[in-house]
Amino acid sequence: MMRSFNRIFLTCLCFSISFYSYCQLGNEKKFPSFFGVHAKVLIPNNVTGNGPITVSKNGFTSTLTQNLGYSFGGSIRAGITKLIAFETGINFTQRNFSIQMYLPDSAITGTNTMGFIQYDIPLNALIYIQLSKIWYANASIGMAVGFKPTNIGVINYPGGLHTITHTGYVKSKIGLDINGNFGVEYRTKKRGIFNLGGSVRIPLQPLFQYIAVYTNQSYRTGAIADVNGSYLSLDLKYFLPLKRGNAEIKKGPIE
Repeated sequence: MMRSFNRIFLTCLCFSISFYSYCQLGNEKKFPSFFGVHAKVLIPNNVTGNGPITVSKNGFTSTLTQNLGYSFGGSIRAGITKLIAFETGINFTQRNFSIQMYLPDSAITGTNTMGFIQYDIPLNALIYIQLSKIWYANASIGMAVGFKPTNIGVINYPGGLHTITHTGYVKSKIGLDINGNFGVEYRTKKRGIFNLGGSVRIPLQPLFQYIAVYTNQSYRTGAIADVNGSYLSLDLKYFLPLKRGNAEIKKGPIE
C-alpha cells in the first residue's frame, strides 16, 4: 500500500512542477505564475462538521472529538488575468482526535488519541481585490481531491480481561471536498507574496467510519458512526518572487 501511495505522491509532485513550468513558459508575455509554500492550523467546528461523536451500546459509551490539526504543502498560482488566477498544489493534512470511553457497570474508564493523515490536491478559482499598490485581498473557491492511504486504530487495555479497540475505517480512499479561502496579501517585487487568511474544508462524504468495540472474554459489544472531518483553518502562504527573463512580461498581480 505504501509503495502504491509513494508512486501516486511522486506522480502528483512531478505533475505540479511540470504544470508550474508550463504556466511560466506559457505566460511569459501574459500574466505570471508563482510557486509557493503554505502552512495551516486546522480548527474543528460544529458549524460545518458534526462536533464530538458519541457512540453507545449495551452500557458501553465512547466519544470521539476532533482537536487541532495541521497541514502544509506546496502551491502553484497561475495567472489568467490581472485579477483572476487558478491555484493548485499538493498538501499533507494531519487531523487529530481524542477519545473518552466508559463502562459504568464495570467501573471502566479510559482515554486515547488517534491521528488521521490525508493528501489532497486543491483546484481553486481565485479572484483578487486590489486595496492599494501593495495590498490585495483575495477569495477562492473550488474542490479538493483527497487521498486517504490507510485505516487507523488504537487499543485500550491490550492483553487484559477488558479490551477496547477504536478503529477509523476508510470506506473510500479517494474523496472530494469543497474548499474555500479568503486572505489578505502583502506583495513586493523582490521578496515575493505574503498571505494571511483562513479556509473552510467540507468533505462531501464521511472522512472515515468510527468503530468502537468493547470485549470482555467471550462478551463483545460495539457501535459505529460516520466522521465528517470538516474544519476551519488559519493559513499562512508565501510565494517566491518572480524572476524575469529576457522576454517582456506584462504587468501581473504583484506589479
